[in-house]
Amino acid sequence: MSAYWLLVPLLLPIFGGAAIGIIKPHSRRVMEIMVMTVTLLTSACVALLLAVHPNDEAMILQLAERLSVKFFLDGSSCVFAGLVALLWPIASLYAIEYMETEDHQNTFFAYYTVTYGITLGIAFSANLMTMYMFYEMLTLVTIPLMMHGLKYKSVVATRKYVRYSIGGAAFAFIGFIAIVVFGETIDFRLGGVLADIAGKRTMLRVVYVMAVLGFGVKAAVFPFHGWLPSASVAPTPVTALLHAVAVVKAGAFAIIRITYYSFGVTFLRGSWAQYTVMGFAMFTMLYGAVKAVKEQHCKRRLAYSTVSNLSYILFAATLMTEAGMTAAYAHMLGHGLMKITLFYCIGAVNVKAKRYYVWEMDGMGRRMKLVFAVYTLAGLSLIGIPPLIGFVSKWYIGNAAVKQGTPFAYAGLGVLILSALLSAAYILEVVVRAWMPREAAVAEQPEDVQVRRTGWRMRLPLVLLASIVAVMGICSKPLLQFLADVAAGIR
Repeated sequence: MSAYWLLVPLLLPIFGGAAIGIIKPHSRRVMEIMVMTVTLLTSACVALLLAVHPNDEAMILQLAERLSVKFFLDGSSCVFAGLVALLWPIASLYAIEYMETEDHQNTFFAYYTVTYGITLGIAFSANLMTMYMFYEMLTLVTIPLMMHGLKYKSVVATRKYVRYSIGGAAFAFIGFIAIVVFGETIDFRLGGVLADIAGKRTMLRVVYVMAVLGFGVKAAVFPFHGWLPSASVAPTPVTALLHAVAVVKAGAFAIIRITYYSFGVTFLRGSWAQYTVMGFAMFTMLYGAVKAVKEQHCKRRLAYSTVSNLSYILFAATLMTEAGMTAAYAHMLGHGLMKITLFYCIGAVNVKAKRYYVWEMDGMGRRMKLVFAVYTLAGLSLIGIPPLIGFVSKWYIGNAAVKQGTPFAYAGLGVLILSALLSAAYILEVVVRAWMPREAAVAEQPEDVQVRRTGWRMRLPLVLLASIVAVMGICSKPLLQFLADVAAGIR
């Protein structure tokens, strides 16, 4: 199979989404069919590519001797692209029901579909220039999604997102220039590409830290996390997109790429640069968990949980070992599944019952049984209860820290355990209120509040996601072996 087939899943949703925006179907039914057809075809193409796994590069544009736009499919690409391709059709189906009462749906789904192609562009990037280009395109294409409805809070949140993203782009660009100047190539190579660095080690390590913080804006690393909780004002299909699948995982994926495939762990391991980025990750893990416990707005609570859990991925990645890389990808996959499930459960409560705060969840388990059964399963997985996927990924992170055996690694293990305890607090509070409310609290709730029934377009995604969370935990061995092979460079 020609490597140029890699372009098909990139261009299909980009042109398909553009067609929805240009044609603007008058029938909502036609729009739904267009969205799901494009999304399913794209995911089918990705699945075929993952099965065939072409090893050649698809060169698209040569701008200069060392600057080119090209794509390839390696093991890391498979991990990120596989996650995106699995979740996007489910997310689109959920979004169709969630947005049924909203205005400007053609515009919304046009950008929503285009974002799929841009995210796959990041996954399939063969070099740092291509990844950086699509990374910035992801910022641009998600701005209209955050601003949907043009409400004041949405506009303010979007402005904050843009300011943070522009600053992060500047820091990341410095890292890109350093690789162009001091690397043998800008292509991704496991082990790194730095060449003649005599006398420049300190400067390049400073640049690496800056690049991690730049890409870390989308990964919500403290103190550049502020945009993420603010983004909770957007519709749930958008917040789930930002917090679980595309944007934040693109940030984590980019940090793994520059650490293992550009600067290289041999150059970084044991240096002050490694310990600096590990420190940022550890602080963010704890900070996000503490803020989640204090937050009473359900979506913002999950947003702070995302801040914390993203740094689980970064902590594992910055261990700079094969075990650390394996654990980072395991939690990237697991967290994506768990968090999109939790957001969709809360989104169903928001749109069907008009309840948004933790104290409003009293007794809702009896009124929305499926929604809160799924929430409970995904929540237990996020806490780390075996045999669910959240336990597996956290176990691998802890095991990688113990294998490294440095004081920083053990400190991170302690933070991981403490953060897991805090996650139990902020997840179980909602679960307990939903299933075992205080009678006084139920009596205080207005009797005229109606809970609309969730349609099949919401129920089916929730059931599918819950099933995947459970099955991935119980049958995780083949996946973890694949991730270990990726970290070892076998795939």
